[in-house]
Amino acid sequence: MNKPVLTYHPLHPQVKAFSSTRHGGVSQGRYGTFNINEYCGDNPDHVRCNRERLCTLLGIENDRLLMPHQVHGCGVRQITSAFFDASVDTRRSQLEGIDALITDLHGVCIGVSTADCIPLLVYDVQHHACAAIHAGWRGTMQRIATHTLDTMHRCFGSEPSQIQAVVGPGIGLDAFEVGDEVHYAFSEAGFDMATISIQRDKWHIDLPECNRQQLVQWGIRPENIRMSGICTYHHTEDYFSARRLGIASGRIFSGILLTPHSSTF
Repeated sequence: MNKPVLTYHPLHPQVKAFSSTRHGGVSQGRYGTFNINEYCGDNPDHVRCNRERLCTLLGIENDRLLMPHQVHGCGVRQITSAFFDASVDTRRSQLEGIDALITDLHGVCIGVSTADCIPLLVYDVQHHACAAIHAGWRGTMQRIATHTLDTMHRCFGSEPSQIQAVVGPGIGLDAFEVGDEVHYAFSEAGFDMATISIQRDKWHIDLPECNRQQLVQWGIRPENIRMSGICTYHHTEDYFSARRLGIASGRIFSGILLTPHSSTF
């Protein structure tokens, strides 16, 4: 893998869905090289340059690439045309404390930032609407995937039979070692621990599978869910991992872009 993005084909001819890699940018050290996250301590000039490169690749203007400032919660923000009528400061404030974005606007790339957490990309074929979801272990436990899908149903009329979904690169079962308190929290939240966890020296939890199960439980057909199968912890040559590289490191950006016409990238 030496490309700047891992693409997910074909969700739909009018959809671009992807996760960024560590390749093709200008950032250095543990941020090297393709980090577009401004909240993790990277050089702002490098972030700006990398962001411009991604926008050029996507064929959109810089202000049409949206990334929320995530807090490991369940906040969902719908991006409408009114968002772009607001001031820059107002737009920024509307992205604070948000962990999932949804939209049905063409030409707007919504995405989330991860470095071991699980990114989810969702596309509603019937209503041409989409979502980008950040699911860390706290968000997963709070069922942010379910909450976001419920919001899509309210806002767009999305139904399970029309949904395509991607579970992107994140930490896998073998690498995600947790304390007893985290295992207990998932159990108390009603997860089937026999299917998502295993005990070795410590407990290990399968976050990608936790989120896949939420999608299926909402009614999405299993064959319409794509699992990247990529563990960020074991593939730091291509993807950022906070557990391997430390918090002061880059982030993967997983995004989805609706286009009015068929296109590829």
